[in-house]
Amino acid sequence: MLKTEELYKIIDGHVESFKWPQRPRGLYAPLKYTMDLGGKRLRPRLCMVAYNLFSNKIDETILGPATSIELLHNFTLIHDDIMDKAELRRGKPTVYKKWDTNVAILGGDTMCLMAFYMVGKAPAKVLPKILELFAGSSIEVCHGQQMDMEFESRSNVSMAEYIKMIGLKTAVLLSCSAKMGAIIGGASDAIAEQIYKFVYDLGIAFQIEDDYLDSFGNEKIFGKKIGGDILNNKKTWLLVKCQNIVAKKSAQKRELDELLAINPYQPNLSESKRKQMEDRKIAAVQQFYRATGVDKLALQAIDKYYKKALQTLSKIKLTKAQKDRLEEFASSIVKRNK
Repeated sequence: MLKTEELYKIIDGHVESFKWPQRPRGLYAPLKYTMDLGGKRLRPRLCMVAYNLFSNKIDETILGPATSIELLHNFTLIHDDIMDKAELRRGKPTVYKKWDTNVAILGGDTMCLMAFYMVGKAPAKVLPKILELFAGSSIEVCHGQQMDMEFESRSNVSMAEYIKMIGLKTAVLLSCSAKMGAIIGGASDAIAEQIYKFVYDLGIAFQIEDDYLDSFGNEKIFGKKIGGDILNNKKTWLLVKCQNIVAKKSAQKRELDELLAINPYQPNLSESKRKQMEDRKIAAVQQFYRATGVDKLALQAIDKYYKKALQTLSKIKLTKAQKDRLEEFASSIVKRNK
């Protein structure tokens, strides 16, 4: 196996050197802007890590599919930012804020199609299997996003429903990345599927941590405004857990409902008044999470799914070196601050 840093350097370089057409500029400039924002590139890196467990041959048949995952992921972010009304992505204005909504919609569509073009570079002998996995996972991500949007209009969401949603919206694409890499590298169907399951639980832990960091992270490190989920009453792990805790406690439920009713985006508010309301809501909800212990419970849930993933990994018929490589990756994405 290659060194982890070497693998990352190879795929990061491939993603960064991706050549977008020059014309029409109005279509491709926002896409180049999005990719140039960087990000953690977890999915293409994971694809390469899983591939390199079984093969040391690095060429376009793996670099293309690994890059396709990053393109697909960024396509979902462009559209998610519109739906979530998010103003910042990785510390910079989101595409729809920098340009407009129509530009972001069309650009996202184009990036999605480009992702399918790049995944087609997988070896011919496994291409049907890779395309089925990639397309199926893409559809599941859309299912997860639809559930996420439906949750917005519901007063109560069960934790089981929430875990299913983030499984579809987040964990599936991470698992797809790993399984694609393993298949292209030459892993058996059984091993590739076990790696998929290992990464699925890892993805759940990753998303719960993302929810936690959105409420309690460091904005300069996290790369986007802290409390964005709070301001939008987004059904995160923390809010779902909190609502379930206070459901039968009338005083606390009323207090939480009053906090959720604070709307900094009502019309005719001055910018200074809006900012004051935003800050007040974020601080109050953070305090409510601490008072109910939800902040600590979130950390416990992250640890639970992380350990569950490692238990799955321990049962896969891989060498110690192969397992160590996957555990190294798992630790890097769960034990983080951004």
